[in-house]
Amino acid sequence: MIDVDEDLTSAYLMEIEYNENSEPEDLGDEYLGFALEGETYCVDILSVKEIRGWSEPTVLPNAPSYVKGIINIRGDIVPIVDIRERYQLSESTYSKTTVIIILSVTSGNKSRVMGIVVDAVSDVLNIKQEKIKEAPKNGNRLNDENVLGLYNHNNKVYILLNVESLLDLSEIKQYYSRQFDLEAVGE
Repeated sequence: MIDVDEDLTSAYLMEIEYNENSEPEDLGDEYLGFALEGETYCVDILSVKEIRGWSEPTVLPNAPSYVKGIINIRGDIVPIVDIRERYQLSESTYSKTTVIIILSVTSGNKSRVMGIVVDAVSDVLNIKQEKIKEAPKNGNRLNDENVLGLYNHNNKVYILLNVESLLDLSEIKQYYSRQFDLEAVGE
């Protein structure tokens, strides 16, 4: 007589043994793809906290035009930046597919969170480091400072962005410090 449970158990153990001895395939890092101005960009998915539909943020007085305002996410105040305007790509128009990607980076013991406005989220890609090509330098700030590289997949070029440099708030801080210095001089 055959013991079915014993046969299933031994088959299961052989499966586990087989899986333990094989090397897991390296699929690469995961990136979130999104559309902006007809181009497809990507950010490291580990820096994405959430994706939200477009809703009008609370406007900050005297903010640069590319800072659309702030939103409250579970008690955190998050600035919303339209990178299309920040890097002079074109004038922004918002539609049903417009979304805000909430990004976060941690350096040392500091964490920065910011939302970026994009036309639409497209896909999640696994990209191996060796498949990323260097982006040409052309004097454009978006390319030179913020682009990690280019990835070609299915006849489509993805532009990989450096989240840490995208979330650099020093330009906004300088804008406000100049503004307050000028106001102090005028008194």
